[in-house]
Amino acid sequence: MKYFTSEFLDFYKDLAANNNRDWFQSERKRYESFIKKPMEVFVTDLIAAMAKHDKSLVGIRYSDAMFRINRDIRFSKDKTPYKTNSSAAVSASGKKADGEAGLYVELGPEKLALAGGIYMPDKEGLLRIRDAMTKQPKAFMKALEDPTFKKIWGSMQGEKNKIIAAEHKEAADAIPYVYHKQFYFWKELPIKHITSDKLMDVIMEHYIAAKPISKLLNDALRSA
Repeated sequence: MKYFTSEFLDFYKDLAANNNRDWFQSERKRYESFIKKPMEVFVTDLIAAMAKHDKSLVGIRYSDAMFRINRDIRFSKDKTPYKTNSSAAVSASGKKADGEAGLYVELGPEKLALAGGIYMPDKEGLLRIRDAMTKQPKAFMKALEDPTFKKIWGSMQGEKNKIIAAEHKEAADAIPYVYHKQFYFWKELPIKHITSDKLMDVIMEHYIAAKPISKLLNDALRSA
């Protein structure tokens, strides 16, 4: 199914050159027709497709996952009011920052980007992930060294701590990822996919490749 047309990309190119409220309001019909409504359909279908593999996503709605086009400019030097891309984060906790591992999708004229994992877990979540890695090093390494995961995503990314607790440090020989304080993976794809009728297939291929490591991360975060 084709979700987006060239008008999707054209709107964002025009917005980048006219990023102000007056222009946006004058072009609101374009936004509604070529951006907002197609995104709602796309995200609804993406949630449904992912829920076939993860029952915890049943009941999540597009409004739980889609990010607003309005930028938060309160603490930013850049005061342009609108984002020049559409994005959504599908997980059991919706778009809540670092709630659970799921799939982040960003679509715009500059890039089509996908991401998974946990970007910045809180202190408790970080300890739970490190505990899980320490107890299950083979399972985590198998997921991260899986040929399909490496071919599609590359490797786990994220900042690391130089010093960690002794019980976790001892596990580093088996799984060096315990030093991480971020556990995410990121991929940029050709923009041509955005207007292709194979967009959903491409995205789901990436989601399925990340399922084993996403499940391990979520199991760790949900552990008591």
